[in-house]
Amino acid sequence: MTHTEKSSLIHQYAAGELSWHTLRERGFENYLEVLAALAEHGLKYPLAPMTGPNVAARERGIAILTERFNAQTSP
Repeated sequence: MTHTEKSSLIHQYAAGELSWHTLRERGFENYLEVLAALAEHGLKYPLAPMTGPNVAARERGIAILTERFNAQTSP
């Protein structure tokens, strides 16, 4: 996959047009790669609306991902 193709896919993912499943099918190997690409382009990961019975669990998961992302991108 070229850098241009990867960039296009990441922009589509950030806009909510593609799923993580689709990114895996097109060559992304793990979610940390996706998070790094989002950061490289100054984009945020898409979030589903925070409604329903699993909001607390989702918030904990987001906090874990954010912490790991910040640790990975810190010098």
